[in-house]
Amino acid sequence: MKYYPVFWNIAGKKCVVVGGGEVAERKIKRLLDCGAKVSVISSQLTPELARLTEKKIISHIAREYSGEQIYGAALVIGATDDEKTNAAISNDARNKGIPVNIVDDPQKCDFILPALVQRGDLAIAIGTGGKSPALARRLREELEADYGEEYKILLNILGSLREKMTKKSNIGQDWFTSLMAAGILDIIRQKNWGKVKEIVKKKTGEEVEIELD
Repeated sequence: MKYYPVFWNIAGKKCVVVGGGEVAERKIKRLLDCGAKVSVISSQLTPELARLTEKKIISHIAREYSGEQIYGAALVIGATDDEKTNAAISNDARNKGIPVNIVDDPQKCDFILPALVQRGDLAIAIGTGGKSPALARRLREELEADYGEEYKILLNILGSLREKMTKKSNIGQDWFTSLMAAGILDIIRQKNWGKVKEIVKKKTGEEVEIELD
């Protein structure tokens, strides 16, 4: 099976997670990072999920799973340790045309979740077709060492320049090549923000603000 890789905008959409343990907590946090409206179905919650419920960051249905609870969801994630429940989640979601992921059970999934290296808006996703999560983790760790926070700052700079430089039809994409050839990544690593701004001005003619958060 070949999976179709896609980055999906789920901001403001209802996403249902069945399960309240540590695995569910990790899935929920990623959904929240993407702006989803998360509903968790579980009779028990981790302390962190209980805190998120108390603060009304997520909604909580404190009951056993049943099919009507996923109506209107953009996606469903099953993160329970009960095979019958996971099978029911998968069948119900598929019957309703809702994309579903069952943790560690690719046969019951419409989509699988990649290992992810995140540096601000830069996301590097690693997938193994569900064959080896251990290899995906290994590759993620290697990429995390190679791609540090300097890439987050670089991407913010490039994003702030993109529209301005698109209007300069005589420059094309040479400005990007020029910035990289000037060693902007190394200078960002050195946190020499004055030099960063100087190089950007020289190569593009534009002033930039350096976003560090």
